Parts: sequence; structure tokens; C-alpha cells
Amino acid sequence: MCLEKTILYVESTGSGGTDLVLAAAKKRAKELKIGDVVVASTHGGTAIRAKEVFADPKLNLVAVGIAEGYRENGWCFTDAEKARLEKAGIKPLVASHALGDGVASSFTEKSGGKSIEEVVRDTLYRFGQGMKVCVEITLMAADAGLIPMDREVMAIAGTAEGTDTCIVVKPAYPRKFFELEIREIVAKPRSLS
Repeated sequence: MCLEKTILYVESTGSGGTDLVLAAAKKRAKELKIGDVVVASTHGGTAIRAKEVFADPKLNLVAVGIAEGYRENGWCFTDAEKARLEKAGIKPLVASHALGDGVASSFTEKSGGKSIEEVVRDTLYRFGQGMKVCVEITLMAADAGLIPMDREVMAIAGTAEGTDTCIVVKPAYPRKFFELEIREIVAKPRSLS
């Protein structure tokens, strides 16, 4: 059996295509009966927008923020942002990044070379930063027990701000990475620059 679907190619990275990507994500999630969505969101705005677009009170929406190790950069959820997400029915998650920035990265920063996580990360970057983040947030949400492991989920992410990438994925835990399957690309930037 073959399946022909359209991929939304966003003209450039960043927030410009957010509403188009979220609309395409909602449409495909409805077609596939996907009720679990993981979205990257630095301060919660993208997750709130996704909640509005999907407009489904049964949706399990997980907002994955940037790890606490980046608080000095101002990139982490504040307590007020977490409370806003929770009030909207969104589950905030902050954890170590599955594809880098962990203990292995500290060794590569000090001694050079690349960890396996960084090699995987850099390979996914060939599809765009959003693709890398989609895979990473799926692994993180799985490890936190916030998404089911027995059915497809949707992951939405972007580059810097907003969304430009959406995939349908069979999730896996980081320690079982080879069980993860990117089943569909719903949207991605056409140009990575």
C-alpha cells in the first residue's frame, strides 16, 4: 500500500510560518486521530498558540522548555510561565536535552571531539533545527512519562521562535533511541538559512 501526502514547506526558518504549520499539524493530527502533541516552547507562547489552534480539550499537549542550565541566558520558563501553561491545560517539561548539553557535552567542550548525541544532533540538523528539536523533545517527553509509547505522537518545533517543523513520530525513550521512527514530515523549512 502507498500513501501520498503533502508536506508543507515553510519558506524560511523562524516564526513566520507558525500559524500555517500549526494548521497543517491540526489537520494531520485529526486525520490520524493523534491526541498527543509535544511542542518546543521557550517561554510558553508557542505552546499556548498550539492549544488555541488545536482547540481540543482532550489534547495531551506537552510544552518542552529549555533545560535549567540555560537560565543565565534567560531562555528558561519562569514560575509564572509554567503556571500559565498549567492553567491552560498544558504540561510543562524541563529536562536535560536528549541530544546534547549533558555530561558528554561537557567533555567535548573541554577535550574536543563529538559525543554520539552530538553526532545524531548534527545529522538531524541537515533537515533543519526544528527537526532536531522535534526528535529531541519527543525523547524528553517520553523519558518523563508524559506521552504514550504505544501510539504515534506529533512533535512541533522551530528555529529560534515559533514553529517551522512538524513530524509524526513513533516515540521512544532515549535509551531505546533505535525504536524511534519518524513516520511523516508534515512541515519543514525549505531553506535552512
